[in-house]
Amino acid sequence: MSTVVGGTIEQQELELERYAVLSEPVGRDLQALVDLVAQACDVPSAAINIITRNQQHQIVATAGIEPSVCSRSDSMCAAVMTETGNVVVPDATQDERFRTNPFVTGDIGAVRFYASAPLITPDDVHLGRLCLFDETARTLTPAQEVSLRTVAGQVMDVLELRLRTRELERANHHLALFAGQVSHDLRSPLTAILANAELLETEPVVVTHDDLGAVVRAVSEAGRRMNRMIEEMLDFAVRGGRLSLVETPLEHVFTLALADLEPVVRRGDATITVEALPTMAVDADMLYSVVLNLLTNALKFTREGVPAQVVVSAERRGDAWRVVVADNGRGIEPSRRSAVFDLYDRGDDPGGHGIGLATTRRLVHAHGGRVGVDESPTGGAAVWFELPAR
Repeated sequence: MSTVVGGTIEQQELELERYAVLSEPVGRDLQALVDLVAQACDVPSAAINIITRNQQHQIVATAGIEPSVCSRSDSMCAAVMTETGNVVVPDATQDERFRTNPFVTGDIGAVRFYASAPLITPDDVHLGRLCLFDETARTLTPAQEVSLRTVAGQVMDVLELRLRTRELERANHHLALFAGQVSHDLRSPLTAILANAELLETEPVVVTHDDLGAVVRAVSEAGRRMNRMIEEMLDFAVRGGRLSLVETPLEHVFTLALADLEPVVRRGDATITVEALPTMAVDADMLYSVVLNLLTNALKFTREGVPAQVVVSAERRGDAWRVVVADNGRGIEPSRRSAVFDLYDRGDDPGGHGIGLATTRRLVHAHGGRVGVDESPTGGAAVWFELPAR
């Protein structure tokens, strides 16, 4: 297996393909960097040279010369690919590495001054070099050498940013597909629930029994809210966070969530106190998901044998409203108060999926707000979210 500095040639080729260096357009960012280093170092010619198994590609971005491709054996940069720092050669005709090179002898060019800096990935794989050259012998000042090394690093920063952007676009595409599949999978049983609830509403025993009718209507309303929430979440995943902001009393959102959680509250003998809450411009269906997550957690993570006591409050903080859901439960260790909002972090809930609080953070951020957790006055968790007071 052939090897080069920073790994095998095969690894280098995989990195070149991953970074799409030779397949993407030059772009103004890379061209600007090549122009900048040529001006900073006061040389007529500069290029990003990518070295492959058999060739040198001087086509990514150039200044003062036309893009070209030559064999690896003719490449001056290939001759110093093992170098991890700057290479500065005042007169290539006097350097053993270059004196017989066709770019020096006149067969291809008449290069005298040559300088370059390596282009190295975070995994320490060399892709090529940022190269400067002139047909007149000369050298670089210390400041110019720093500029050469710095701009080479910025070239890699641009390539890394392009790579991460492509990966993010792929991840978002897969997220949209996943959201669509989940939406479809959830709607099938939900449609059956809603259909059966509608049938139940017409049954004589339900029509003539007020309490039973109220339960069936509550099931239908909860199902319709869930259906709207599924649609909103799918739209959110596909569109990337476009919200429908409407002036909404937050108390109304909490009332709906508590109505859906009423069996849980009753079963756990919990106490929920909702203090005065503001009216704000929010996406009500999205905020319902946030509120439902926070209340569910407050009712779930209780102390052994101690019924949940939850207090919902709000306070104005500058240009934002902070809404707090405080409980008397197990609380969250200070060292974990940031990680609990990470995707797939399940904390001390082995039966969970680690999605709820991550979704909460994403929805709050989409509103232009922020989210966090402190210790409550009773020693439990006080999870809060802040939204702009539009």
